[in-house]
Amino acid sequence: MASRRFRLGMVGGGQGAFFGAVHRRAAAMTHRFEFVAGALSSDPTRALESADALYLDRDRSYTDFAAMAAAEAGRDDGIDLVAVVTPNHIHAPASLAFLASGISVMCDKPLTATLPEALEVEQAAKAGTALFGVSYTNAGFDMVREARAVVESGAIGEIRLVRVEFPQEWLASATEAEGNKQAEWRTDTKRSGAGSLGDIGTHAFHLAEFISGLQCITVSAEVDSFVPGRQVDDNVSVQLRFENGAKGSLWASQVAIGKTNGLRIEIYGDKASLGWGVADANVLHFCPLGGQRITIDRASHGTVVKGHMPPGHPQGFVEALSQLYADMADQLEARLTGVAASSKSLLLPGIDAGVRGMRFIDATLRSGSAEGRWITL
Repeated sequence: MASRRFRLGMVGGGQGAFFGAVHRRAAAMTHRFEFVAGALSSDPTRALESADALYLDRDRSYTDFAAMAAAEAGRDDGIDLVAVVTPNHIHAPASLAFLASGISVMCDKPLTATLPEALEVEQAAKAGTALFGVSYTNAGFDMVREARAVVESGAIGEIRLVRVEFPQEWLASATEAEGNKQAEWRTDTKRSGAGSLGDIGTHAFHLAEFISGLQCITVSAEVDSFVPGRQVDDNVSVQLRFENGAKGSLWASQVAIGKTNGLRIEIYGDKASLGWGVADANVLHFCPLGGQRITIDRASHGTVVKGHMPPGHPQGFVEALSQLYADMADQLEARLTGVAASSKSLLLPGIDAGVRGMRFIDATLRSGSAEGRWITL
């Protein structure tokens, strides 16, 4: 067992940011991380104000991630893990800087802004000893992991169909022109790389592969930008073909009025089907052929996934992300003590999952620009 909590740093996530605070809460919930350093903004004043608000020592508040990586690597009490929670175009250079310094990384999704960047990060991650995680948060929900276990057990049989959708409404108008900071960078191709596809489509794609255990091999896509003047996609419809011959469909939209966060997946086999959605994240729906529809929750007899929230107490988004940090802590501890990491901790999405997501984004954009031609990942 580790003799101390692991030291956590962060790139991005300062005042006015969205996801940094969520990561800090999630890591804190594990009781295994101590937040000690950050390059919370490239603006010196904002970086220092953010650090002060979070009670960081001023000598561990940085304005440059490269300087932070070098300084922390040289300290006896340097960070063990950095969370990269910046706009997408900074993911690659920040991750590369910390990997080069031997510091493990938890990177927000998508892995990078472009596929070539992702391949460069992959090479660096696999060449060194530092660990690498990608925060596909939905993989931390207990019932998503239970769904994966149900598929692995053979209970649904040979998978035939996979249907996944992730509709939102928050970009149904040109909010990027109205001072919305989050919308501004997400609709800027130089900073985001892709629009709804990179922001939420990659979540849906990872969920489909994570639960099914199958890899998608080719896609055919329609890629839309419905809001006039928008540089990036705000709606994508993708047909999927999987390695076993199964077919799939994926819809990701940020112009679906009335939908706030409608992620849902259904998988149909030759023996049974299952379904899960984030709006009712604590249950899994299962229906055997010719049998009774069953609702499974975390207290159901026979469930194999045991998370850190007791049954009967709802698990939410922050708790799911916290599970990914718990997985990372398990892997860090295994490396520190020289024992094999647990199979549970290896459910943390890693560099391979990040690259898969970028291959999906790249293939989908190429298919959309070629009138839906089938493109191999």
